[in-house]
Amino acid sequence: MNRKKKINETLKKRMKKANAKLNKSNKPRYISKAERAKLDAEAGLVAETTDIASDAIADVENESGVN
Repeated sequence: MNRKKKINETLKKRMKKANAKLNKSNKPRYISKAERAKLDAEAGLVAETTDIASDAIADVENESGVN
């Protein structure tokens, strides 16, 4: 009886692992601290360039007299 039980446990364990691989996790992908800092720096650069661009557009509109 012990041998049958052990075999069944092993097979169940394998099935459980196989099913776990098939199901995707809802957990978000881990982003390292360095990666987050890099993304924040890039976002800061984008924000600065958009601010500069919007200021330039506003200056051009003010010079041409368009409100």
